[in-house]
Amino acid sequence: MQIKNKKKITFDGSKLKVGVVVSRFNQDITEGLLVSALLTLERCGVKEKNIKVISVAGAVEIPHVLNKLAKSKKRPDCLVALACIIRGDTPHFDYVCKMAQEGVLEVMLEEDMPIGFGVLTVNNKKQARSRLHVGGEATLAALELALMKY
Repeated sequence: MQIKNKKKITFDGSKLKVGVVVSRFNQDITEGLLVSALLTLERCGVKEKNIKVISVAGAVEIPHVLNKLAKSKKRPDCLVALACIIRGDTPHFDYVCKMAQEGVLEVMLEEDMPIGFGVLTVNNKKQARSRLHVGGEATLAALELALMKY
């Protein structure tokens, strides 16, 4: 599996703690998203001991774990949400997408926590496979927000 990290931007993440929550549903895709995210963390100097990866059943469960991490005593500096939701023949796709997106947004705003949104919403596996780099891009976005001085 080849992951394309298109952007060459990096940040000094050597002092950051990062939580990554990844869905097991469509695992052949989400594993690629996770590899892309971890490569980005490595490239930005985030220490392996400061990376916590938690696997959950599906995209709907991601906001719950993000919320727990954001409220934990060992609160990370930023979080990343990784999942792949593929459209099917029923409206289930729409509900799952909405729940995942709104849940992540709620945690981000309520807990004042930077969260990279690496949740693919695609029509088929071919589209998903061509977007594995999104894991790294979402991670980069979270790192940038965590390091931003206001």
